[in-house]
Amino acid sequence: MLKVGITGGIGSGKSMVCEIFKKIGVPVYHADLEARNLMASNAQIIDQLTRIFGKNIYRQNKLDKERLATLIFNDEKKIKKVNLIVHPIVFEHFLSWAELHNEYSYVIKEAAILFESGADKHLDKIITISAPEALKIKRVMERDNVIESKVRNRVKNQLDEEERIKRSDYVIINDDKQLLIPQILEVHAAIMDNSSLF
Repeated sequence: MLKVGITGGIGSGKSMVCEIFKKIGVPVYHADLEARNLMASNAQIIDQLTRIFGKNIYRQNKLDKERLATLIFNDEKKIKKVNLIVHPIVFEHFLSWAELHNEYSYVIKEAAILFESGADKHLDKIITISAPEALKIKRVMERDNVIESKVRNRVKNQLDEEERIKRSDYVIINDDKQLLIPQILEVHAAIMDNSSLF
């Protein structure tokens, strides 16, 4: 079984692409969603975050996400600390999840910061979802009801699009012009061919 990563900048359309992969029968692990769940439920993560940020980082057994975001915003060292706590546990969780799906030719791990977290090193193939920057910003502004400068701040913290494409095995263009499904089916066929070699 191959482990395939899907990534892309904010607003690139990762969720939509993943939904199509699910429809054609490929299991998808949403790393960002699972990270949030684990930050709320995993004793090891809770213990370490509480040690760093204090007990009131959790209120009524729930992570105060807004408070955490405020505390780590624009602080590279704190962001790195949180990532070092969370990412290894998410990785172990993904491996356990993948084991439960080992009858499939491949599974997908979807993550916004796949390269930045180092998760790409543990995957067999990487797919990047690419879209023009102006379109991505417009999508996020509409989706999250936020102003452009806020979206641009989030984009700044992500890997450069060209670099992401260079480090990927497949690129799916989601520019509202090219059809998504034929591209996804083409990538799916290529991965299936690859999986037969393993």
